[in-house]
Amino acid sequence: MRCGKMLRTEDAEYCHDCGSKHHIYDRGMALYDYHSIADSIYRFKYKGRREYAQFYGEEICRHLGPDIKRLMPDALIPVPIHRKRKQARGYNQAAVLAQAVSQGLNIPMEEKLISRQRMTTPQKALSGQERQNNLKKAFKIHQNDVKLNTIIIVDDIYTTGSTIDAMAEELRRSGISRIYFIALAIGQGI
Repeated sequence: MRCGKMLRTEDAEYCHDCGSKHHIYDRGMALYDYHSIADSIYRFKYKGRREYAQFYGEEICRHLGPDIKRLMPDALIPVPIHRKRKQARGYNQAAVLAQAVSQGLNIPMEEKLISRQRMTTPQKALSGQERQNNLKKAFKIHQNDVKLNTIIIVDDIYTTGSTIDAMAEELRRSGISRIYFIALAIGQGI
């Protein structure tokens, strides 16, 4: 009911992570289980297969589009990467994914609202608490001139929610009241 992860038992309302931690975002959803698409995401993110975003975006629109539209978002906000990481990789995988979804659902994408100020350690190598500490003061809001009220954060992989929560905290401070996320894939947590 919160992050969209598969539940361990039929009668559970929340996954283990959401049952033991308060998230700052309102709700989220993902298209794939991470293990079913891990190799493809690796190529998309680290091997320059930027063109995968078009297929992923079409699939998100087809399978999650009605739910996304019901939220009536003002904008899609991709998770930013640090400028040095973007320079090395050549693109921000969340931004190209968000652009594909934006085009498919006719929802504006706002890439310049929030930026990553610190070069953080990749989250995949960290424990839950380390992930939260790693992201402290990592994001900075730029002026919310558009006066967004409802946004959807777009990311490639959701595991514990630390990245989404760190962004949501900054976005709430700027006056955005409803914050959701969509992810290409969702992991099991830590």
